Amino acid sequence: MPSNYSEDLSRIAAEAIEALTLRHQAREQALAVSREVIRFSANAIRAVHRGDFDDARQLIERAGQRLQETRHIRDQNPEIYYAGFLSDARKEYTEANVTLAVVSRSDIPDPDAIDVDPPAYLNGMAEVIGELRRYILDSLRRDSFEHCEEFMDVMDVMDEIYGILVTIDFPEGVTGGLRRSTDAMRGVLERTRGDLTISLQQRRLEQRLEDMESGS
Repeated sequence: MPSNYSEDLSRIAAEAIEALTLRHQAREQALAVSREVIRFSANAIRAVHRGDFDDARQLIERAGQRLQETRHIRDQNPEIYYAGFLSDARKEYTEANVTLAVVSRSDIPDPDAIDVDPPAYLNGMAEVIGELRRYILDSLRRDSFEHCEEFMDVMDVMDEIYGILVTIDFPEGVTGGLRRSTDAMRGVLERTRGDLTISLQQRRLEQRLEDMESGS
């Protein structure tokens, strides 16, 4: 056995340990960031449903700042950056951004504007459909029928989001499971349209009865 084998193997092991140490550190940082981003994004969405848009923007900004800290992970350890937990964080961050934009009637930010990769962005958009359903139903429970036109506008946005997502035809490994998310949102969309239609019809009927009683 050549005499330099031991030195070569020791060097190889040391280099491997160094590389794995850096990868482990990146993974630990990514996990911590993802947990915070998901929490900030979830709280931002709750603020949107409360109508507290300023609070939602602040929370989204904090989430965005944390995501910026993972740029070096994207460059040095892309296998960690595109792993499930960080992708989920970017998806939730997208969901918060787009939900706030639709409900506050602002421009929807594109992926470059919030520095999110297309698969995470598209999956986040799919989740927005569920949040918009919640927004409509919560408003209907409060008898906010004076905003009927706004509800129809939100319904149109839900239709447009679904219409775009359903045209994305790539393998699930490329889109991060977008097809499953889109298929699930189809049922959400149909139920929301039915709930909204029934509620508006009921409100019109109640209004007619009120008009008849006031006129008698």
